[in-house]
Amino acid sequence: MKKTLPTSDAGERLSKRVAQMVPCSRAQAEQYIEGGWVQVNGQVVEEPQFRVLNQAIAIDPNASLLELASVTLVLNKPPGVAWEKAHTLLSAASHCPHDPCDTRVLKRHFQKLENVVPLETGASGLMVFSQDWRTVRKLSEDIASMEHELVVDVQGEVGADALKRMTHALNDERQALPHTKVSVNSATPERSKLRFAIKGAHPGLAAHVCQLVKLEVLAMRRIRLGRVALSDLPVGQWRYLQGHERF
Repeated sequence: MKKTLPTSDAGERLSKRVAQMVPCSRAQAEQYIEGGWVQVNGQVVEEPQFRVLNQAIAIDPNASLLELASVTLVLNKPPGVAWEKAHTLLSAASHCPHDPCDTRVLKRHFQKLENVVPLETGASGLMVFSQDWRTVRKLSEDIASMEHELVVDVQGEVGADALKRMTHALNDERQALPHTKVSVNSATPERSKLRFAIKGAHPGLAAHVCQLVKLEVLAMRRIRLGRVALSDLPVGQWRYLQGHERF
């Protein structure tokens, strides 16, 4: 059932009531509320400005301010969504139900997220959104030396000759292309899967190399960024970056 706010001049701010109940400072009360620890009439309310009259207010006995750390979200972007618009896919409804991280989903986790690593509109795969300034700085400053792994589906069978021509194109001094390794994951007469390992973010590079050797790209997916892998995250869903994961 959707929460209804009392009129703006009715009652008092939830943060004030919580500060009296704990007791604690108003700032700490706001943190408890934004941390999802406070219920009003049995429903979690995450807005400190929510106004209350005589409703029943409960504070979770396990409430802690330690969970207010900044979060990083990993999304499997569908093809056709521009990377600048991909943040619109992030919501509680699109959270992967099999997320190995047990972090509670909060509204504040979708605020002040930065997306600094581009991905082609036509491609699917791993994208990163972070509130953590350390992660943002890592992805911004070290991106040129970070390896991006792409799986590219192309029309037809890619044999040794085609792979040799691609390698030659990548090492052609006249092209001055970024450091890239390419290999064949699988090949059939109808379709082949190529693996590109590219140093740095270079949208369009894999498609450009395929075009140089007249290979038609059917699909493209980024499956790894540095040491963080997409794994089995479903398309259109996201998960939390786990504590042990490092780019």
